[in-house]
Formats: sequence, structure tokens, C-alpha cells
Amino acid sequence: MANDNTVADIDRTWELMKKIGFAMLVTRDGEKLRARPMAAYLDRDANTVFFLSDARRHKDDEIAANPNVNLSFADAGDMKFVSVSGTAVVSNDRAKIKELFGTPAKAWWDSAEDPNIRVLKFTPDEAEFWDSPGTVISYVKMAAAAVTGTRPDIGTNRKVAI
Repeated sequence: MANDNTVADIDRTWELMKKIGFAMLVTRDGEKLRARPMAAYLDRDANTVFFLSDARRHKDDEIAANPNVNLSFADAGDMKFVSVSGTAVVSNDRAKIKELFGTPAKAWWDSAEDPNIRVLKFTPDEAEFWDSPGTVISYVKMAAAAVTGTRPDIGTNRKVAI
């Protein structure tokens, strides 16, 4: 695994996050880690991933206590994964809430005017991605490697600073 910070690897990291669209947001609750699925709104130009959150849930308190969080994006069907570490902050930016409010948010709130909605702003520091050619090809390569006693080449794995 290379630790490349090439523009192509950084671009691929953002492309995979955008394609997958949903992330498991991992926060710290005291000594325990907690993860929950969240719809991600990417702003590559600002090096930011936004989420809409509910003030009645615990993640806001967890982020206030420890802003170091992780996002895990996974598309198991295509064997594409991204893990991103960074920091998060929660705000009550009503203009940003209105900007981000769309179909995923409508599943949880009636309107952007709901006073419980908050914006979670995530700033990534580093990421690691696994980008394989897909499930079928990966399984064929793994089976061939098992028979021949070799290691399979099932795609690209990179660590990048973003």
C-alpha cells in the first residue's frame, strides 16, 4: 500500500465518496465508538462534507466532547470503500440547512424550518480507499490466488492526505 498524495488519488477519494453518498459517521461516546448512517453532502472546493443532524440525538454532544470523527463509505456490491478521518463541528446555520435540505432530509423532518435540524460540518485530514474492479472479478482473482498460493491483485489501496 502506497502513501501517495497524488492529485489522482485525492480526486479518486472524493469521487468514491460522492458515488457512495452515504457514510457511517463514527463518534466517540466516552470510551465507546458509535456509528450511524448519514447522507453526505460533499463540497470538494471547501474540503468539507456536510450532514444534516437532529439536535435531539446524541451525536451533537459526542462531537462537542470530542470533534475527532471518522466517516466510512462502503459500496460492498462494487467492492469500493473509503475511510476518512477528520474533525467535525455542529452549528445551527439556518441558511446552510435550507441549502442542503432535500429528499434524504425529508425522510426525517417535515421541512427545513424544523428547529431541531443542525448542520454537521466535517473537515477531512486523511483518507484511505480501496477501489476494486467489482465483486465478480475480485472473487475470481481470490479463487485463482487460493489455488495458486499467490496473493490476489484486487484493486487499488491508497492512503491520502486531503
